[in-house]
Amino acid sequence: MKPAAHVRKTALPGVGTRYDLNTEAGAHLSVVVHQDGRRIISFHDPEDDDACKDAAALAPAEATALSALLTPDPVAHLHQHLEIDLVTEHIPIGRRSPYAGRTLGATQARTRTGASIVAVLRRTDAFPSPTPDFRLALGDTLVVVGTREGADAVAELINGG
Repeated sequence: MKPAAHVRKTALPGVGTRYDLNTEAGAHLSVVVHQDGRRIISFHDPEDDDACKDAAALAPAEATALSALLTPDPVAHLHQHLEIDLVTEHIPIGRRSPYAGRTLGATQARTRTGASIVAVLRRTDAFPSPTPDFRLALGDTLVVVGTREGADAVAELINGG
């Protein structure tokens, strides 16, 4: 097992906290976590820590999505040996969704797609095994389990397709 990456933490009074990481390839990344929850990821010149090459501001939901993409799957190697065609997807309820404000049962997702909505994530709360009368809200994220085709069909259904 590889040793954990070394992350340096620096308090930024009145702003938040800065986290710095130097990668094995020599890149220098920083994440500034503001007191209001915003995050800014920046890329620095490895020769000059104060020279920022580029930066991107991330809203909390974007930071969460990015962290999910960057987090290694500790059991990924096991998936190679399984002959089961199941996927888990996180599907957001956006502005175009006809189901924001409606109940989960109104989607008829399992009947129409064969995939199951096993949880709903709302801000910092998780609602496992939601019942058909659970009311969906704009910004919720549905945790869907099913075949690739079923999960894609739920995404299309939820997004009004």
